[in-house]
Amino acid sequence: MNIYEINTTEHTLDILNNDAKKDFIRIGKGLVKSAFRPMQPIDFKHTYLPVSREQGQVMRQLIVENDCKTIVEFGTSFGISTIYLADAARQTSGKVVTTELLENKAEKATHNIEDAGLSDYVDVRIGDAMETLKHFDKPIDFLFLDGWKDLYLPLFKLLEPRFHKNTLIYADNMDMSGTHNYASYVLEKGNVYSTKSIHNGKAYLTKYL
Repeated sequence: MNIYEINTTEHTLDILNNDAKKDFIRIGKGLVKSAFRPMQPIDFKHTYLPVSREQGQVMRQLIVENDCKTIVEFGTSFGISTIYLADAARQTSGKVVTTELLENKAEKATHNIEDAGLSDYVDVRIGDAMETLKHFDKPIDFLFLDGWKDLYLPLFKLLEPRFHKNTLIYADNMDMSGTHNYASYVLEKGNVYSTKSIHNGKAYLTKYL
């Protein structure tokens, strides 16, 4: 990896992170749409809902330090988190398989990943993650959960047979409703998983023992 590649990736992240600062306006519009019904992913089709820079950097460091090669992401959105994951995959000669329900977000993410110079390290799958990852058959080194919160546990269980000793699972937004079933599951299986709360409770980092 040369300086040009690093600069290209960081420049793209800077642009996207700055644009994501306007999310409070976009989120407000989404909440208005869901005022008289449950929230739906489509309500936030124009919203980044990104990880923070700190979270992205922590995940990148975890992947590199643990030499993770097969990386799976639930919830691409516009690709900010995917770029952090793919930058790490570039360093470990790995690959990111990421999935996004909304086609407009997946298309935008694909463009952003290309701008970051990381297309060779990412496989973007469009559609319901329970379908796009249903036949995933490779051992998973790192799993990032950041999609619809009610699906954390079902998706986790779907991919659980692909975990191995030292598989890392990073679950974001653990302070939001809908994640309690996932939290209960991993915390109650202390003989299988080591789980700790990080980023002041915003995320869980779990390791398969």
